[in-house]
Amino acid sequence: MANTRTFSAAAATASVPPSSPNRHRLRAVAPDEVVQQADVSALLTPGATWLPAPQHTLPSLPGRPPMVGYLVLVPADQQPAFAAAAAQYAVPEPPPEPAAGPVAIDSVQRSASVNGRPLDLTYLEFELLAHLVAHPHRVHTRDQLVTTVWGYGHVGDGRTVDVHVARLRRKLGAEHRRSIQTVRRVGYKYTP
Repeated sequence: MANTRTFSAAAATASVPPSSPNRHRLRAVAPDEVVQQADVSALLTPGATWLPAPQHTLPSLPGRPPMVGYLVLVPADQQPAFAAAAAQYAVPEPPPEPAAGPVAIDSVQRSASVNGRPLDLTYLEFELLAHLVAHPHRVHTRDQLVTTVWGYGHVGDGRTVDVHVARLRRKLGAEHRRSIQTVRRVGYKYTP
């Protein structure tokens, strides 16, 4: 590949001054600034490769210039060490509080129950129900649900969501089927 750059450990240590505890790992880059290979190589493990990320994979903010990103490729035998090193910079996300109501979701065991009665759900039914229960009283459009539950690559329409919601309602039973409410001409919301 023409865009890939590989750095050796020797080149990284020779061209980069030793890092101090006050040195920041992230900094703002001016639009016309060129990133030096030595700057990037100090952040990579030996044998890692980096290349510019495709523009369509980067988030964009309204009224802001486009973002620039890089993909880092790590050899398979070094992935556990790289993941451990990257984990120290990760910001832990607080677990969402379980919604009060008849539907209980256990994302670790991938199980759902209604008033203690386990539900037999397919993968997508579970994902859809878990998403709705995690955001009670919030109206989700069909397009939002397709993007969130099925993923960006899904080719389909809002009827796919309608069919899965109908199946979920059936499995919830007559007493709890109204907990997934239809918002006409918009989408669905979960009301415990």
